[in-house]
Amino acid sequence: MAAMLQPQIILLKEGTDTSQGKAQVVSNINACTAVADAVRTTLGPRGMDKLIHDDKGNTTISNDGATIMKLLDIVHPAAKILVDIAKSQDSEVGDGTTTVVLLAGEFLKEAKPFIEDGVYPQNLIRSYRTASYLAIEKIKEIAVSIEGKSMEEKKSLLAKCAATSLSSKLIGGEKEFFASMVVDAVMAIGDDDRLNLIGMKKVPGGHMRDSFLVNGVAFKKTFSYAGFEQQPKKFLNPKILLLNIELELKSEKENAEIRLTDPMQYQSIVDAEWNIIYDKLDKCVKSGAKIILSRLAIGDLATQYFADRDIFCAGRVAEEDLRRVAAATGGTVQTSVNNIVDEVLGSCEVFEEKQVGNERFNIFSGCPSGQTATIVLRGGADQFIEEAERSLHDAIMIVRRALKNSTVVPGGGAIDMEISRFLRMHARSIAGKSQLFINSYAKALEIIPRQLCDNAGFDATDVLNKLRQKHALGTGANYGVDINTGGIADSFANFVWEPAVVKINAINAATEAACLILSVDETVKNPKSESAQGEAAASAMAGRGRGGAAFRGRGGRGMRRR
Repeated sequence: MAAMLQPQIILLKEGTDTSQGKAQVVSNINACTAVADAVRTTLGPRGMDKLIHDDKGNTTISNDGATIMKLLDIVHPAAKILVDIAKSQDSEVGDGTTTVVLLAGEFLKEAKPFIEDGVYPQNLIRSYRTASYLAIEKIKEIAVSIEGKSMEEKKSLLAKCAATSLSSKLIGGEKEFFASMVVDAVMAIGDDDRLNLIGMKKVPGGHMRDSFLVNGVAFKKTFSYAGFEQQPKKFLNPKILLLNIELELKSEKENAEIRLTDPMQYQSIVDAEWNIIYDKLDKCVKSGAKIILSRLAIGDLATQYFADRDIFCAGRVAEEDLRRVAAATGGTVQTSVNNIVDEVLGSCEVFEEKQVGNERFNIFSGCPSGQTATIVLRGGADQFIEEAERSLHDAIMIVRRALKNSTVVPGGGAIDMEISRFLRMHARSIAGKSQLFINSYAKALEIIPRQLCDNAGFDATDVLNKLRQKHALGTGANYGVDINTGGIADSFANFVWEPAVVKINAINAATEAACLILSVDETVKNPKSESAQGEAAASAMAGRGRGGAAFRGRGGRGMRRR
């Protein structure tokens, strides 16, 4: 009786929402499965695209898992983890973002019946980690190196990897055309890791086959003053001067007071300002440069001055473009025109201004450093060009990774089926519950070939049975889904390749995310604190409003109530 009368212990603030135990783990799994379902249909060459319309009225059409995950405004705390792994896969490898979300969702889906039956999550987590370690070792064992090949062979192999990445994108119909362009762009920047050395310029209009690669720098014609049209638009082997100063007639900004006794003295001050600008322009001309680019404005006076001396100039060049011109031409950006020596001037074989669509582009090609490239993209709609840019970004990342970690694995679900078979065989040698858990992990890996079939409209069960039989024989490790016929085919022979690092990263990240979500058994949500802050702010505003009203009352008409 005494125990019943004991007061209830209140630990958390009133109104706190707590959910814990098995139900919470299952709820988190359901949320993650819902997120995976959102991107499920975008996987593979026959994947569909998503149209996302945000509150600002922007419309995005995309097939890229990371882009879709970023644009989905997910509020569920556990499901946000899937957004994070998609972002990390995108920044680390560039491709496989849909794969990583699908795998994580499927691992959790397979774990759900065990959790509902009362299995302790830590046992599942331990088995999943073991399975992930075994899977990654198996990938490393199967992977084929592309090291030691000639440059031509290497280019061809890298183009195959890029084409595999592009096949699932909106521009998949022209994958060979873009794959060779991507490989040339990556080869142009050499060992440099900075992605911003590959520029992408979008010009609406034309066909996507009108896109082209510039082995150098291309940027849109900047704002220009009168006199610009008189300047030459093509040079062979010119010297290039890069500046970060204004070449404009400016009144001096000193807040000094000058007292004049004679009007002629005023003229001398005006003349001094003109002399300063003419001195700067004269030094630019004497440097021997035929092309002058500046990050800041080049005024009408300077434009005409250079036009009279057959020099091309462009002001207000974007900083990123100026940096790429510096990297390509071997020039150095100057902050002063004094003492310009030949060492700071850049050079290129050909400079020309060219019409692309309804835009004019300044193009520097045949650069000595050759450490940069520019892809000019053409296409009908803006959304289409933006999606093409995202697709090429993925392909560029893939080619860079394949160059650095030069091992590739068969795509089209072949590697997933082979790991799945290997894990099933391994599970039989284990006594205890973890045999079931590793088996469920192996089954989850089959989601990739299954989804490829579903998205292409094939009978997934039929194709998977053929694949299981082929892989079980031990000779069909490279067999995956054949998207064209609806059967199975040797992915390696069909050049459906992807860098091993993509798969390793995807399995690592998906397993980590699944284990993290399984290890959370309680969520504490405290909406009171948020509303309390809101109420405090509202009451402060109301108090200020009342104070203001009272103040106004005392000042004017309210005097008679004294």
